[in-house]
Amino acid sequence: MKTYQHFIDGQYVDPVSGRWFDSIDPYRGEAWARIPQGDAADVDRAVKAASRAMREGPWAEMKATQRGRLMLKLADLVEQNAQRLAELEVRDNGKLLAEMLGQVNYHPQWWRYYGGLADKVEGRVMPIDKPDVFAFSTKEPIGVVGAITAWNSPLLFIAWKCAPALAAGCAVVVKPSEFTSASTLEYAALVREAGFPDGVFNVVAGYGHEVGSALVDHPDVAKITFTGSDATGARIYAQAAKTMKRVTLELGGKSPNIVFDDADLDQAVAGAVSGIFAATGQTCIAGSRLLVQNSIKDEFVERLVALGRTARKGNPMESDTNIGPVTTPAQYKKILEYIDIAKSEGARCVLGGGPAEDKSLPGGQFVEPTVFVDVDPQMRIAREEVFGPVLSVIGFDDEADAIAKANDTIYGLAAGVWTGNIGRAMRMSKALKAGTVWVNTYRAVSYMMPFGGIKHSGIGRESGIESIEQYLETKSTWISYAQGAPANPFIMR
Repeated sequence: MKTYQHFIDGQYVDPVSGRWFDSIDPYRGEAWARIPQGDAADVDRAVKAASRAMREGPWAEMKATQRGRLMLKLADLVEQNAQRLAELEVRDNGKLLAEMLGQVNYHPQWWRYYGGLADKVEGRVMPIDKPDVFAFSTKEPIGVVGAITAWNSPLLFIAWKCAPALAAGCAVVVKPSEFTSASTLEYAALVREAGFPDGVFNVVAGYGHEVGSALVDHPDVAKITFTGSDATGARIYAQAAKTMKRVTLELGGKSPNIVFDDADLDQAVAGAVSGIFAATGQTCIAGSRLLVQNSIKDEFVERLVALGRTARKGNPMESDTNIGPVTTPAQYKKILEYIDIAKSEGARCVLGGGPAEDKSLPGGQFVEPTVFVDVDPQMRIAREEVFGPVLSVIGFDDEADAIAKANDTIYGLAAGVWTGNIGRAMRMSKALKAGTVWVNTYRAVSYMMPFGGIKHSGIGRESGIESIEQYLETKSTWISYAQGAPANPFIMR
């Protein structure tokens, strides 16, 4: 097994405690790498290195155009190493190689987009209403950023969080999930090879209660950007408030995928399957609530189940595998518990409904693609995030009924609408309370398009121009060139 180290101040270093833990391959159920178990001492080393990089040395003096060039170089290096990085991610999280390779191949576009945007960050000159004053605003980096990533798409989240942060001139300390740290630790070597100065990009691996908590508490961290569950996000939000940190939180979802009777049913069925069974359902944007117009519900469910039955479970490294293992034992147990809850509440299972019984599958963490019908919107299976391949089918009568049922949730990350009516598409996209609405497609993302949620699904946006603003502070400067007698010092100008 390979033994990894933290990446701090441009160097790979052992954890201060001298502790490591095993990373488990969820497909084989075997340990395959040793990950450094960081703690507050490692976090302090990394944050101090990041702070130093922002105060002095090459990064502090570097012009925005120069930062952009480094980012473009990193994009090229990631492209050259995409296959290796994707295979590392599969070993760590068990998702399909086709999915992870697609993500890693797309990953460089964030660095190119924000690399090009780095020297377009501009302030403004205000036509101020005061006499003899020149007034302007500037944009400055917010400071050291703590980036806490999730286990389902580690390197994609690195691009979403770190590319805009570095374009803004910040330095980052990344805390990858303890379940999927290897690819991020390997990635750090590419950052160094691209020529980023020491201390600009740091990685401290370990557990949330040790590394994550220390990062949120550290007084020299100005901002936390986190992807994960809403429960953990709420704790981070409260903890960060104690030191007045800025936060971006991309959290969970219970996204409605809504099918009207005028939709292209073949496309909609494929979209419903993609929305819940792709990535084994382990995605915050999973379309886990399938709302189908009652006039076509029976036919649609029949087609959906037929397509779901064709999904092949197996080795995620193989090209013909459709369903990989659940990433962690705890998540596997949680998914099965929710399936039992659904059955106990009266939902009727028409596909799957338990662990995979194929004895040829190693690791023991496969769940059958599962579809429930006769689901009441108040059932737990329809309200709580399962984060697995479990679908709740709910009928609706008309647009108003669909909107009411879709918005009846504490979440607001994403939604899908399937219809052949452009007017309906516009009405639905306006009425749905979600950060992203897809019409006649699902699970589409881009470096150009803001992504994030409302309500319990988070705060702030990642990707797009909006994202870089969240790593910048605005400074207002007033310069008086008045001459003659001074103004009355006892009143506001």
